[in-house]
Amino acid sequence: MMQSVSIGDLMARSGVAFGTSGARGLVGAMTDRVCFAYTAAFLQHLAAIGQFSPGTHVAIAGDLRPSSPRIMAACAAAVRHMGGQVDLCGFVPSPAVAAYGFTHAIPSLMVTGSHIPDNRNGIKFNRIDGEVLKADELAIRAQNVTLPDLFDEVGMLKEVQQPEVLIDVATAYIARYVDAFGAQGLAGLTLGVYEHSAVGRDILVALVSALGAKAVSLGRSDRFIPVDTEAVRPEDQILAREWATQMGLDGILSTDGDSDRPLLADESGIWMRGDVMGILSARALGVAAIATPVSCNSAAELSGLFTAVRRTRIGSPYVIEAMNALVEEGQVSVCGYEANGGFLLATPVEIEGRTLGALPTRDAMLPILSILVDAKRRGVTLSALQTQLPERYTFSERLQAYPLSQSQALISHLEQGSEEEILARLTSMFGDIAGQADAIDRTDGLRIHFTSGNIIHLRPSGNAPELRCYTESDTAERAASLNAQALALVVNFSVTS
Repeated sequence: MMQSVSIGDLMARSGVAFGTSGARGLVGAMTDRVCFAYTAAFLQHLAAIGQFSPGTHVAIAGDLRPSSPRIMAACAAAVRHMGGQVDLCGFVPSPAVAAYGFTHAIPSLMVTGSHIPDNRNGIKFNRIDGEVLKADELAIRAQNVTLPDLFDEVGMLKEVQQPEVLIDVATAYIARYVDAFGAQGLAGLTLGVYEHSAVGRDILVALVSALGAKAVSLGRSDRFIPVDTEAVRPEDQILAREWATQMGLDGILSTDGDSDRPLLADESGIWMRGDVMGILSARALGVAAIATPVSCNSAAELSGLFTAVRRTRIGSPYVIEAMNALVEEGQVSVCGYEANGGFLLATPVEIEGRTLGALPTRDAMLPILSILVDAKRRGVTLSALQTQLPERYTFSERLQAYPLSQSQALISHLEQGSEEEILARLTSMFGDIAGQADAIDRTDGLRIHFTSGNIIHLRPSGNAPELRCYTESDTAERAASLNAQALALVVNFSVTS
């Protein structure tokens, strides 16, 4: 029996809702029925805007979480039910399947929870011309879909169809960067590749080798490891320093789970901040205008490298909207980047006479490779490359198992009352607030500028029950210390605090 379902109601009941990177939730809540419904709603929305009709191909890929194959199968069943044809792309990076979709002007989706633990997963949707943006999310949420009688009493498919023939998207993705940087772009370098459970680990090794460097495989895991590029685990910091010391590496490369966010450590095994990578990559590519979230390092403005710096809320949809606006304003070369290191290229760029095409979705490979090639070209180490930027340092950490309601109550508490009361409350916790008009920035969460030059930014995560804290100061040590102090102050906050 067919059943009509409201996506808005289903999101509320299941707890699987849209965050900053698509729909995410607990694996147990992401039943086949829920994933089928969301995919059908996505395609209904695309049909309404002329980007899907019966017979249209839809590309599907996933990361290496244990739940990803099942969810991919549920999404594929929805595509077939809607009259589409499935292009199964296997287990490849999010930007690789997105690039395939953009090139062939077809929708695509990636089953991934990115960096979060594997008790959670998600689905990231792409239009034929770019990522799903906030307006698209609202339209998908407003859909009503009719579900066929394919599910058992717990919402799982009664029968799973055999998978389609696998489409190779990795070869074109690798060629994109080899063609741009040249077969000798990294010649002479010895680079460690921290593979862990990243879906792009083999592609990263292949790219390093194809660009002329020696690749040393490190830390491959058959168990999913939730590597967060904004809050690198202490054990990964230790491992990187040990590997660099023991092996004499020029750098260590890695990504998060779906390989759209980069990690790059210097010759000492010190991981670069993602927002610093964004500035260095934009400079290496000769980009004129950038879009970046408010949480990212202010060295972007202080460096004087760019004709325009557009600040946004956190999340790639907001960065993309700002990039599109910069392009419409006539900026010739435009990119975006996030604090997690994900890099988005809105326009083609020229690299020593070779053209690298636009890829307006979060990508890990481009910032890693462009920075390494630039350091080699300049004849400096990765640590020396970073010293060429203004001395501003960022740090980020999170409080896990910190419910959204608690985060929202904390922010509300800090903002309650008159301006004088707010200032007094914040000053008592963190010190004197700067006098400029934008000292308290509410673009996304609460970002506070102090007379010392320090910045503290508190924000509820859009993807998980976590409170994020971003700090900025004139030394790396001070930024880290400030972060720990801020989190210590709010860790036990309750509504009655």
